[in-house]
Amino acid sequence: MGATKNIWTAMEANHAKQSHNGNSTFDDHSILHSNLSVDTALPFPLMVPRVIALCKDLFRKWAKLNDSCFSVDTVSGGITNLLLKVSVKEENGEYVSVTVRLYGPNTEYVINRERELRAIKYLSAAGFGAKLLGVFGNGMVQSFINARTLTPADMRKPKLVSEIAKQLRRFHQVEIPGSKEPQLWVDIFKFFEKASTLQFEDTDKQRTYETISFKEVHKEVTELKELTTLLNSPVVFAHNDLLSGNLMHNEEQEKLYLIDFEYGSYNYRGFDIGNHFNEYAGYDCDYSLYPSKDEQYHFFRHYLEPEKPYEVSEKDLEALYVETNTFMLASHLYWALWALIQARMSPIDFDYLGYYFLRYNEYKKQKRMCFYLAKSHISGSGKA
Repeated sequence: MGATKNIWTAMEANHAKQSHNGNSTFDDHSILHSNLSVDTALPFPLMVPRVIALCKDLFRKWAKLNDSCFSVDTVSGGITNLLLKVSVKEENGEYVSVTVRLYGPNTEYVINRERELRAIKYLSAAGFGAKLLGVFGNGMVQSFINARTLTPADMRKPKLVSEIAKQLRRFHQVEIPGSKEPQLWVDIFKFFEKASTLQFEDTDKQRTYETISFKEVHKEVTELKELTTLLNSPVVFAHNDLLSGNLMHNEEQEKLYLIDFEYGSYNYRGFDIGNHFNEYAGYDCDYSLYPSKDEQYHFFRHYLEPEKPYEVSEKDLEALYVETNTFMLASHLYWALWALIQARMSPIDFDYLGYYFLRYNEYKKQKRMCFYLAKSHISGSGKA
């Protein structure tokens, strides 16, 4: 977590007085810091007192509260992070809730935490996600969003599709200081270098791993990179992980939230949309749920022209269709290589090796059609 501490050193100095005097409130702009960590391998009942101790250390006005004033509940446990809701009965009798996000062990191998923390400030200012309140040894504390997490089935509901498209367009317009070089191929080749040199203690996993031809994978990555370069996809600040678990909806207020920006970076527009479409399949990778052309066009219309979706030209729809479905292939390669690293590094009970093969096999299944569409489009035939 060294990179994180470097980011917050100056900020800690600026806000040391407020935090140690207990004057920091949820309405100011202080970002608090704690050196404590919470072991995610602990059984939940043993984790709870450590989470409470962390909250007391971060928020000094809670330091003297009895532990009985705190309640800790699991919001969700994905295959990277654990989200907890902490509710606190303060001295004045009012209740306050925060979200504690615990990073999965060894996630620094696949996530650039420095990049994530730099982006959160600007995305939060633009109205995205929860407000960042504090950082600690292996996670962060954010304001609590009163909304439900979507399911893969929710993502294909026409009304929600149009809202996701509008929000993603707005997300793509946020300016984040720093290099605006797209990170897709940088990250994929970085994943490839790590994924191709692994050793597993489990002999069955090692045997399965050794069936992978990394020479073939490298050839596929290189070939797809060359093809996508010809599409001139706009570079935007992308979410890069817009699955159902990173979308929340308050049905009473009809408000949609994009959350969890740990994979966010400047990247190709087509990748962000294509990756989102792949997530219709869920963790089970049921790609029969991948959106049809008509469903994609519904999304594109609201993405390209939120105020007048049905004035989008057929030419623009076809161009974005080709762009998205070519970069959709890159999404499969990205998460396939990611899964191999996780298979070796993550203690989470998930079949990451099996996930690699599900993603890579779907890439091979879709490659021929998508390459044909892209090459036809590039040559000027415009077939889509």
